[in-house]
Amino acid sequence: MTKNVFDTLTERGFIAQCTDADEVKKLLGEKKVTFYIGFDPTADSLHAGHFIALMAMAHMQRAGHRPICLVGGGTGTIGDPSGRSDLRKVMTDEVIHHNCECFKKQMARFIDFSDGKALMVNNGDWLRKLGYIDLLREVGAHFTVNRMLAAECYKQRWDKGLTFLEFNYMVMQAYDFYKLNGDYDCVLQMGGDDQWSNIIAGVELTRRKTGRAAYGLTNKLLLKSDGSKMGKTAGGALWLDENKVSPYDFYQYWRNVDDADVKTCLSLLTFVPMDEVNRLSNLKDAAINEAKKVLAYEVTKLVHGEAAAKQAQQSAAEIFAGQGSDNMPTVEVTDAVGKKLLDVLAAAQVIDSKSEGRRLIAQSGLTLNDAKVSDADYVLQADDLPAVIRKGKKKFFKVVNA
Repeated sequence: MTKNVFDTLTERGFIAQCTDADEVKKLLGEKKVTFYIGFDPTADSLHAGHFIALMAMAHMQRAGHRPICLVGGGTGTIGDPSGRSDLRKVMTDEVIHHNCECFKKQMARFIDFSDGKALMVNNGDWLRKLGYIDLLREVGAHFTVNRMLAAECYKQRWDKGLTFLEFNYMVMQAYDFYKLNGDYDCVLQMGGDDQWSNIIAGVELTRRKTGRAAYGLTNKLLLKSDGSKMGKTAGGALWLDENKVSPYDFYQYWRNVDDADVKTCLSLLTFVPMDEVNRLSNLKDAAINEAKKVLAYEVTKLVHGEAAAKQAQQSAAEIFAGQGSDNMPTVEVTDAVGKKLLDVLAAAQVIDSKSEGRRLIAQSGLTLNDAKVSDADYVLQADDLPAVIRKGKKKFFKVVNA
């Protein structure tokens, strides 16, 4: 008997909250279900925060259910206030369209869209056509302001001022579920746990207007063991686009997670069987590094493909052995000769700032072509380039003339 995907999601630690958990489990065990997850195009790449949603969707599809990937060509014009203390930047239609197209390419690594096995739809196709009075009468009558204001996503914006623009977001997302339920027989909305209020709104609106079954399920957010967000780097978000974060840097992020986070990451972000997840995550001391290597390889393979994962793995092994690597991240610089090394490295974003560079030098943590840099005012010479820079113990960069 095929394992119920609800049990799979539970065992791997995905599920945070669910409406009618027994009903949802029964439904997923008895029939093929169409479900959806929404992604607002706030950037031209998905990031690590989307990872759990993509994996949950992939598990569902592998169990025979049909995903709808909803990109927010309509809701993206407003911006979700959930988890925000400030107003999101309003994007142009051209930027929204471009970002949606970028999302589609990245999602295809996780989801099989062939032969109708999954759908990609854009809520701009219906939200942009809604008349304001029609929306108020058809949808607005089912929402109470005091109930909406009790939602956590609005509470967080209250002190700085919740705009009427943002206040409509919940209504629009709820309408999405109602629309998808009618057009595609979509009966389940999934998303991050910060979306619970919006998901409940969609479930209730769909039930009231159609009398049909509708359910909601949230997955846990990607958090470290200390409760802070995972996927943040010195340069910002851990993007899934290789042009924003190289496969090597992506690999290294997961290779260097805290020991306490290994089991969570292996469970949520890979398809490694749980027996093996438990074995790997129970390794102690230096042996836990083997688990981190498996994690880094599996996650990089999912996002960037097997070839890129193998290359990153090889580069990491060579660099760890102190050899440097032809596959290490390469940065191009212009007119670097005669300039201070720290100025060049800061401009190329090898270091976050010149003060960080000075700290590294003071701690003997910066080398140029395998020689420790001891002078913070060192000026690059012509024979220094191309250069191999080691930052700290494990981060290597190749610096070349543009």
